[in-house]
Amino acid sequence: MIIGAGISGIGMACALKTQGFGDFKVYEKATGVGGTWHHNRYPGLACDVPSRFYQYSFDLNPGWDRLFAPGNEIRSYVEGVVERHGIEPHLELGTEITDARWDGGRWRVTCGDGTVDEADVLVCATGVLHRPHVPDLPGLETFAGSTFHSSRWNEGEELTGKRVAVIGTGSTGVQITGALAGVAARVTVFQRSRHWVMFAPNPRYTRLGKGLARRFPALGRLGYHGYRATLFDFLSQATVIRGPRRRISQAVVRANHRLLIRDSGLRERVTPEYPPLCKRLIVSPTWFRAIQRPDVEVVDTGIERVVPEGIVDRAGRLHEVDVIALATGFDAQAFMRPMSISGEDGVTLEEAWRNGPRAFRTVGLPGFPNLFTLQGPHGPAGNYSLLSLAETQIAFVMRWIDRIRAGEVVAVAPTQAATDAYYEELRAQAPETVWSEGCRSWYHDPDGRVELWPWTARHFRELLSRPSDGNFDITPPPGSACGPP
Repeated sequence: MIIGAGISGIGMACALKTQGFGDFKVYEKATGVGGTWHHNRYPGLACDVPSRFYQYSFDLNPGWDRLFAPGNEIRSYVEGVVERHGIEPHLELGTEITDARWDGGRWRVTCGDGTVDEADVLVCATGVLHRPHVPDLPGLETFAGSTFHSSRWNEGEELTGKRVAVIGTGSTGVQITGALAGVAARVTVFQRSRHWVMFAPNPRYTRLGKGLARRFPALGRLGYHGYRATLFDFLSQATVIRGPRRRISQAVVRANHRLLIRDSGLRERVTPEYPPLCKRLIVSPTWFRAIQRPDVEVVDTGIERVVPEGIVDRAGRLHEVDVIALATGFDAQAFMRPMSISGEDGVTLEEAWRNGPRAFRTVGLPGFPNLFTLQGPHGPAGNYSLLSLAETQIAFVMRWIDRIRAGEVVAVAPTQAATDAYYEELRAQAPETVWSEGCRSWYHDPDGRVELWPWTARHFRELLSRPSDGNFDITPPPGSACGPP
C-alpha cells in the first residue's frame, strides 16, 4: 500500500507495476495526482530544477516546453505517467488515511470514512512540504478583500488591475511577484527575511530540439544524466564540502545581486548577511526586474497588523490592498503527520519522534516493520531533483519487497543501533555543510540543527544501493533458521 500520489508515490507505483505486482493501492487525499503540483497553482509556478532532469528516468519527456517547466506542465506529465503505466486502477483518490497500525504481521489502515484496509508493506509517500503554514497576523480575519495561501490559490480571483500584497520572499513569493508585476495595478512585497536569488533565463525549447529528442531518445537520456553528473552533482558538492566549488558558487550568486540590482538602497535591503547557499537558493528569471519596477514595492519593516483596508507595517504606514497572498511556506517537520501511526508494541510515531523526525538513511524507522518512507527525514532535498532522489529510495524499497515476495523475509525494520550510529555520523558531518554558516530556515529544526543530508547526492545513491542486513531487524519465515549475519 502506498500513501500519497505525488511524484514519489506514483514512481513507487510504476516500480511495482514494472516488477509484476498487481495487488496494491495508492491512497491520496487530494482529488488528483501530482502532490505539490496538484495543490499549488499560483501564478508564476515553475520548478527550479531543469525539466530535462526533473522527470522520471524511466519515462523521459522529449516535449518539455521550457528549460524550467511550469507547474501545469509538470502536473500534466505526472498524469500522463499514470495513464501510460496503467496506474489508474490502483488509485484511491479523495481518500485520506487517518490511522495505520502494525498488528504483528500486517498493517491495518483506517481511512477518513472509517473504511479499513490491510497491507503487508506500507510505503509513506506523503511528501515534505504539504501542510501550509499560515502566520498568526493580528487582524487577518478582519481583512475586507481576498486572502489565500499560495498552495490553496483561488484560481477564480481576477488579479488584473488589483492591488496585491505578497507576504513572503522565499521561492514562492519570488515567483508570484515576478508573475504579477505588470499585471496587478500594484504589488507590495512584505519581506519577512532576505534571500539570495540567482538569475536564470527560462527559454523555450525549439521545435527542432523537441523533434530531435523524439526521434533520438538517446538525446533525452544524455540530457538527464548530463544534468545529474555535472550541474547537480557539482552543486551538491558545493553545499556539503568546503572548498573552491562552494566559493565559486557563492561568488556567482553575490555577483547577481551586485550587478542586477541598480539601486544601492534596494540592494542593501534585499541582500542577506548570511552566505549564499545557506538557505535554499532561489532561481528566478523575473525577480530582479520585477522588484525594480515602479509599481512594485518591497517592504522590509515587518507587519504590525492587518486591517479591513490592507496591511499596516511596523513603521505605522497603511498599505491599501485588495488581495493578500500568503507565500509563507509549510510545516517542514510534518512528513506523515497528522496521520496516526503505531508500530511494534503500540509505539506511536509521535513517541518515536518526540525529539524530532528521524529515519534510517531517510527510508525506514526502528520499531515500524515493513514501513518505508519516501522523501523521509534528512534527505538531500536542497536544490536537487526530488524525482531522482525518489527513484533511489524506491529502488531500495523494491529490494526488500522482492525479498518479502520471494519468502526470504516476513518483516524488516532498521535497528535502533544502526539508526543511532547513522545520526551520530550525520550530526558530526553537518558543521561542514553550507547550511551551518549562520542562517535559519526550513532546512533546520527548531533547535537550529541542520535537517538535510550532509553528504553528496552521489553518496546517497551509493549507500542506498547496498543495504546491509546487519543494519536491520529481520523476521524470517516460520521454521527458517535464516536471519541477519
